[in-house]
Amino acid sequence: MPLEPGKSQSGEESSNEPSRAGREENVDTSEESIRKRIRQSTPSPHRGNTPQASPPRFVSVEELMDAAKGVTNLALAHEIVVNGGFQIKPMELPQGSLERTVRDIVHKAFWDCLDAQFNEDPPVYDHAIILLGEIKEALFSFLLPGHTRLRNQISEVLDLELIKQEAENRALDIPKLAEFTIGMMGTLCAPARDEEVRKLRDIKEPVPLFSIIIQNNFLQSYPELENKKITFLGEWTHYIQYSLEWVTSWLQETASELYTKDSAGASSGSPCPLSVLNHAYLKLLTWDHEQRPFPETVVMDQIRFQEMKLELLQLTLLGTLLLITHNCAGPAVSGLPGFTEQIKSLIRLLLEGVGTPGVSTDDALATIGEKICVEVAKCLSQHGYTPFSTEREESLKGQIRTASSPSNHIYRLIESRIHSFLLSYLSTANPRSSPALPGGLSPIQKELENLAVKFARLVNYNKMVFSPYYDSCLSKILNKQDTQP
Repeated sequence: MPLEPGKSQSGEESSNEPSRAGREENVDTSEESIRKRIRQSTPSPHRGNTPQASPPRFVSVEELMDAAKGVTNLALAHEIVVNGGFQIKPMELPQGSLERTVRDIVHKAFWDCLDAQFNEDPPVYDHAIILLGEIKEALFSFLLPGHTRLRNQISEVLDLELIKQEAENRALDIPKLAEFTIGMMGTLCAPARDEEVRKLRDIKEPVPLFSIIIQNNFLQSYPELENKKITFLGEWTHYIQYSLEWVTSWLQETASELYTKDSAGASSGSPCPLSVLNHAYLKLLTWDHEQRPFPETVVMDQIRFQEMKLELLQLTLLGTLLLITHNCAGPAVSGLPGFTEQIKSLIRLLLEGVGTPGVSTDDALATIGEKICVEVAKCLSQHGYTPFSTEREESLKGQIRTASSPSNHIYRLIESRIHSFLLSYLSTANPRSSPALPGGLSPIQKELENLAVKFARLVNYNKMVFSPYYDSCLSKILNKQDTQP
């Protein structure tokens, strides 16, 4: 739900807040400044909520440095995967240096040899089979314990003994194997790398294709790398006081909330683990980052979830204000060409920064109410409709001023339907097809689908990395609740 209007983070009334008009001129509401404000207001992970642990043992400087390096590398790996724009520029060896000359000669000799074997009559596939073996092992290393079907599929298609027999009988289909490899890379790699994988399909020559696949297979390896993060951190629990306590609490709380009763008092039964996990992720979009520790498995993405929380708040307010305006203006005015988009653009502009420290939701809504009434009056006049009465105009302004109230039934309705859409998006089998849009959300469909895509990509990657830990934790939680009277 939105932040309590008119109050600072400490909960005290703001007594000397500048006027809305002044802030519109002075406050930088760019995306980067909003992101900066979120970071500045974000507490250190688990600050003030450190779980009790056994007394720390003495650790050598070398051990501490190894731990710091491990955490840094894992954080860097995570950033490479989830941030499509992240780049690490490799160190360029000086032109003409011995190191660069040797490297270039070795690389060229290897790929020239492969090319020469392909061009023989009949083709020789000795080097290609070696590369396919390396690719097979690399794909295996990216799989998590639950990926049995994918493991069997890779074993079947990249069966090296069968490939050797096909090569001897001149029946080896290199393009088919390349297509399978690219498809598997698309399945295993992070969504941020989809475009890079897609470009591989445009490469028809086997040597350049193999070269790029071999040199870029690191793009897929980070799920395994992150999967080791909990194990690594668990070994340091005693003196960095880090565990899965908050993950367990997060999932336990969600499971308890889903154990609801219907109006007749009958139990609705035990929720399935996937439903609990999806609802748990949705809770991250309404998380109290100031008061509650963030679950350990998603802490590296805390800023991203905060940004989506802010986007969700503003999107819910946008949908609420549009519905209020349409209801008040009536279908004749709301149905005029361009009316919805004009009002929508105005509201989005004035909602910038709402939900971040230093921006008053009350002031923003008051300004929006005034501006909308002006636009509605202008529209009524241009099309020959009777202007609003003073009472009707004040009613519209009043509804807009209270739009962010937790008790506002329109806000609650829009919020509930947005949440339902996001849950449906997480559950859809085909990520390229959007679930049915709930009623009342069509004016914000584009913005909502953009948010759903970002949310689902981050969630699905996190699921892929940590599914063994979530499965184990949820199994214990749900079995315990099932045995309770």
